[in-house]
This record gives sequence, C-alpha cells and structure tokens, in this order.
Amino acid sequence: MLWHNPRSAWHDLRPELSELPYDSGAETDRLVEAWREGRTGYPLVDAGMRQLLEEGWMHNRVRMITASFLTKDLHVWWPVGAQHFLDHLIDGDIASNNHGWQWVAGTGTDASPYFRVFNPVTQGRKFDPDGDYVRRWVPELRHLAGAAAHEPWKHDNGYDDDYPERIVDHDDERKETLARYERARG
Repeated sequence: MLWHNPRSAWHDLRPELSELPYDSGAETDRLVEAWREGRTGYPLVDAGMRQLLEEGWMHNRVRMITASFLTKDLHVWWPVGAQHFLDHLIDGDIASNNHGWQWVAGTGTDASPYFRVFNPVTQGRKFDPDGDYVRRWVPELRHLAGAAAHEPWKHDNGYDDDYPERIVDHDDERKETLARYERARG
C-alpha cells in the first residue's frame, strides 16, 4: 500500500473521511498524555501503554485496543498515536504501523471499519480472562483477583492503590465516534 501510495504514510488513505472532526486543545493534550503514560483508567489500555514504554513492544491485539482508544474514545487523529508507537516500538515499521493505525481508525484499507470501536473492558475479559496481563503491568490493581482487574470501578477496594479513575466514558465516546463518522461520510 505504501509503495503505491507514499502519501498514505501520514495521511488518510480514504479521502471520503477527510472531514472527520478530531479533538484538540489543552484538555485533549491532557488526555493524550494520560494515554501515553498508561493512566486512562482502563486497565487493558494502561497495561499495553506501560508495556510499550518499558519494553518497546506489545501484542498486536493490545496495539489495536490502545489505538482504538486514542482514535475513537479520545477522538484524536491517528498520526499522533502512530508517531508515539514509532518512537517506542523496537519492531516499528512505518508501513505496518501507520497502515495498522489507519485500519483501526477507520480511514485505511478496511472496507467498512468506521463502526468498529474496541471496548477495552470486553477485550480485556476476552483476551486476558484472569487479569494476569493487567496485574503484571498495572501494579495498582494487583490486589484485585481474576477478571476484577478489568473493572476496578465495580469493587469497593478497586482504587485502594491509587489507580486513576476513567478519563472518559467509553459508551458515551463510542456513540460520539459513530455520530462523527456518519456526519463525515454524509
């Protein structure tokens, strides 16, 4: 894809979504920084981002989940995340990384991706059912047994070790994302 369309390294491959609105400003900068540091309040997202910072790597599933969170929960244009990943990944490859980001963001090669919004809790329960991955990278949640590590807000002691509260409401942001895509596709 990059060979035939070099501009796609840093620009949306699908021009029909060029009007998709993204958030910016001081509040968005604060949210992006929380994402970069693994302090979003969503355990699987935070585990992945902390692993990236420490090891320079994360599993592809976690890459998709963290990318979806930035682009669809925080409404940030994908190159912001793509650059952050390239700055930290030991296996960073511009074609694979950036087109993967576009695939998740819904502006790339997938035929109908705009409605795909990864739910970080559902994904955590499905792919880390015992919460081991989360507890490894998010020590503030080690006191929560099993799958409880994916939803500390549901437990009286979930925030005992200063884990941050959720920075956004996933359900609200999912609805906002779908509304934005529908308006952009217009």
